[in-house]
Amino acid sequence: MRTPPAVEDLLRALAPQVLGTLVRRHGAFDACEDAVQEALLAAAVQWPGEGVPENPRGWLLTVATRRLTDQWRSERARRDREAAVFAREPGGPGGPAPDEDRPGDRDDTLTLLFLCCHPALSPSSQVALTLRAVGGLTTAQIARAFLVPEATMAQRVSRAKQKIKASGARFGMPPDGERDARLRAVLHVLYLIFNEGYTASSGPDLHRTDLTAEAVRLARALHRLLPEDGEVAGLLALMLLTDARRPARTGRGGLLIPLTEQDRTLWRRDAIEEGTALVTGALTWSAPGPYQLQAAIAAVHAEARRPEDTDWPQILGLYRLLAHVSPNPMVTLNEAVALAMVSGPSAGLELLRELDADDRVSGHHRVAAVRAHLLEMAGDTGAARDAYREAARRTTSLPERRYLEARTVRLNGEDDENA
Repeated sequence: MRTPPAVEDLLRALAPQVLGTLVRRHGAFDACEDAVQEALLAAAVQWPGEGVPENPRGWLLTVATRRLTDQWRSERARRDREAAVFAREPGGPGGPAPDEDRPGDRDDTLTLLFLCCHPALSPSSQVALTLRAVGGLTTAQIARAFLVPEATMAQRVSRAKQKIKASGARFGMPPDGERDARLRAVLHVLYLIFNEGYTASSGPDLHRTDLTAEAVRLARALHRLLPEDGEVAGLLALMLLTDARRPARTGRGGLLIPLTEQDRTLWRRDAIEEGTALVTGALTWSAPGPYQLQAAIAAVHAEARRPEDTDWPQILGLYRLLAHVSPNPMVTLNEAVALAMVSGPSAGLELLRELDADDRVSGHHRVAAVRAHLLEMAGDTGAARDAYREAARRTTSLPERRYLEARTVRLNGEDDENA
């Protein structure tokens, strides 16, 4: 049975709140997470037919607590622990009943995000655990999004939970000295989820809208919890401004359409206005960070109704500031494009040469694709064709490969015309 979208959205919004409450009260992250998944499944089956209960969060908490209690009762080796759990269980003396949803009951979503992005985990495990525990996605859904077998993803999630348990991490906010670093990890995980959805790293589709939508939803939740953090606002703005272009990014058959050739009337103006307002506000009261600067660049692109109206000098200045604040090869790659638009393709190609010796990206298809674009701008069609062909060989994304091969064919045609 298919769960109605309204019910599904409600369940995904409540999932981290219920899980956070259980983990805070009982510990045992893995057991609590399993209990919440069972409660979500029960709700998905019952609510469409019977109606959403008056107190949906309390309903889920009650069912999950019962599942947890049943699990502990069935494990003989945990009898001592069971007694301790019942002593402090919400339904015990002096504690709130599990179906109570008092206005003062706190939202543990932020704490749960910090736990899922624990430094003991690899980035891929952080992403998987965040989508499972905070996003409320099933293991099968996450596996489909990342094009891996469900058993592989189940092992990844299980290992992540075991690593958290082995690390001795407690359910609580990190100490003040660790909070900023952990928040950066949370932002990075949400950024990875969004990027994988916006430009899939492999497979037949360019977009995975389930991932982009989930990343935006989680970023909104984080912004509600930390409204005064400029980088949180910047990340949400970046997602909105970038995803606003999605309707114009593909043509017939899913063929990729580059930014300069997109029909900008298809861009979602509501998302652009919201994202622009967010980043403009954040930059007025917060020191500019990497996500705010990337969002500012996206906002400048969004302001241009035609490609020729793009304020490339401003974009170049923002990339140079970004390179100072957060230097990395992908920033240099984008800076080379902006420099080429301001000072000519030769200047961009010269900057691009700095990446040839950088092992992190020297074999990346995007470097070859940008080089091809700049060589085409410079009129060197032979070298551009070779670079497009190299980029097409390196990418694992089928839409990107088709686009790069099409550019190669087009340049072949131009050579024939000029022969």
